Amino acid sequence: PRKEKFKSEIYSGEELEQLFKVIQGDPSEFGVIMAAFYGLRRSEIVGLKWDAIDFENKKISIQHTVVTAKVNGTVTEIARDKTKTKSSCRTLPLIPACEQMLNKMKKEQEQNRKVCGKSYCTDYLDYIYVDPMGKRIRPDFLSQHFPDFLVAHQMKRIRFHDLRHSCAGILISSGVPLLEVQQWLGHSTYQTTADLYVHLDFSTKLKSSETINTILEKE
Repeated sequence: PRKEKFKSEIYSGEELEQLFKVIQGDPSEFGVIMAAFYGLRRSEIVGLKWDAIDFENKKISIQHTVVTAKVNGTVTEIARDKTKTKSSCRTLPLIPACEQMLNKMKKEQEQNRKVCGKSYCTDYLDYIYVDPMGKRIRPDFLSQHFPDFLVAHQMKRIRFHDLRHSCAGILISSGVPLLEVQQWLGHSTYQTTADLYVHLDFSTKLKSSETINTILEKE
């Protein structure tokens, strides 16, 4: 018998608003925000570097990833200047609220480095998503911690990757054309058209950012 296709659960705009309130201060907060508003994969979130953020021109580039893989029987993290697919390498508008969050994180990292002194890990200074000791957040942490967080706060349980689907759902329900949603997320719904991706200009992507940003403005 043919295996039944997996159906993911997604969050509505109201459920996301509630999530953003309770997630504040949690180690997964940055990951949740980037997955819900930008539809980023966990490898793209963990792989974000400071040089990917253009504060002057208000842009964020998705071009570096960190994945978990088995090498010679040992689980290890692989960092590379490569995304899942060619279309996944994209540049998106920097949402105002995310810009504020990034500036806050940068100041906190500088402060943590001063406080921790020689104990602070300097291997990942170019990465955005690090813990208070400077160690890069593991991709598996998001997948494992997020469902447990939802259970602890009595919220509908979804996978971390479903935040990406939730992002798409909000955009589509808000009237954003499917092609623009595909470009925002960096993937094609139809495999047969994947090689024929039509890259949208930056002004078109701004419309997607304005739609997503309306939720943040309520906070």
